[in-house]
Amino acid sequence: MRKSVGSIGVAVLFMGVLFFCGGESFAADACVTKDCHPQMGKAAFVHGPVGVAQCTVCHIEAKKGHPTKKGPDFKLVATGKALCEKCHQPVDKFEFKHTPVKKGECIGCHDPHQAAAPKMLKKVKTAELCYVCHKNTQQVKKFLHGPVATGDCNVCHNPHSSPNPMQLTAKGNDSCFLCHEDRKAEFTRKYPHKPALESCLKCHDAHNSDHPFMLSAEGTAQCLECHKKMAERFQAATVKHTALLKGPCTTCHTPHSSSFPRQMKTHTKDICYTCHKDMGAKVKASKKQHGPVQQNDCYACHDPHGSNNPLVLKKYFPSEFYKPYATENYALCFDCHNKDIALDKITTKLTNFRNGDVNQHFLHVNKEKGRSCKACHEVHAGDQEKHIRKEVPFGKAWMLPVQYTKTANGGTCVVGCHKPKTYDRVSPVKYD
Repeated sequence: MRKSVGSIGVAVLFMGVLFFCGGESFAADACVTKDCHPQMGKAAFVHGPVGVAQCTVCHIEAKKGHPTKKGPDFKLVATGKALCEKCHQPVDKFEFKHTPVKKGECIGCHDPHQAAAPKMLKKVKTAELCYVCHKNTQQVKKFLHGPVATGDCNVCHNPHSSPNPMQLTAKGNDSCFLCHEDRKAEFTRKYPHKPALESCLKCHDAHNSDHPFMLSAEGTAQCLECHKKMAERFQAATVKHTALLKGPCTTCHTPHSSSFPRQMKTHTKDICYTCHKDMGAKVKASKKQHGPVQQNDCYACHDPHGSNNPLVLKKYFPSEFYKPYATENYALCFDCHNKDIALDKITTKLTNFRNGDVNQHFLHVNKEKGRSCKACHEVHAGDQEKHIRKEVPFGKAWMLPVQYTKTANGGTCVVGCHKPKTYDRVSPVKYD
């Protein structure tokens, strides 16, 4: 091996590369000249052996001096990854390998001599290097994932090999939590959203999207891709919940997990009162609450998405104040209450609203000009016993007053529709 030595020649061993300090190496006076490789070693990032002018770390020296005109006869001391692994640790030890690594083609991504980019990469921006082989479908949509926007593919993917599919730096959702650590608690509450536990990619695109939050589809459409039965019901509903018409499902539900059933953001009625403010104020100010309201169960009567009944009620209830009585007209109420309550004029069992054995429910509603349950009862909340209304709309001009007093065996009504009357189950009151 040719070398020229200055006044002091000191042999130094560093990282398995032999080079000489105080004198010129073979590369300095043979490989790098004004005629051959004049720019070698002048880039921003230089491979170690090149930086210390030791070409023979990788190349075998020509036996007969300078290369011929036919081309260089400097052969490599080894080929493919075997050459690189003479100095570098193997990078293909995991199951999922990058194709160039699998083929042993390190120079598919790295320049073996020098480069303008760190790690001897052939492109300054990582993404540009990836797109030499991979089609760019990751930076073409409206919203870009942060690492994608900056071209840092290696934030999520290991460029060599990984124990995880797609060469992810961590397994499944843990890969996302490497950055989104502040969102991790959203996946640990009592009621998890199943797709969120399985994979963030069930709903989000990891690279780019035309929708906010990197969603695969827009708002409600994203949810309905899985909740197909809900989609069918919503489309068929003649009365749709306004919240769904105006906003996405996440107006009421959390997409990852929740401390409340059905992945609600908070207690059901509190969510409802976010929009139904007047109803919320009335319920909170009332002394008595209807059972479902008290139990935080708006779903008992209303379908939160849509139905074929007014007020998105689950079952039919007449909107008319007066309507000929039929049990099926009050199917909603009779889901909980005795459906036979107003069928018999004389009874001692069907209802406690009796004057002796005379059924006062039958007397009031079971007639041609029947009355809705709402004619006497509050359906959400009020201040009187038995949820008796304080006043009833009568026409457009008058609020008909109702004052009810409960007694041990009955009660007294002072109302605007007839003179005060009392009923008693044990000692019936006689009227003309």
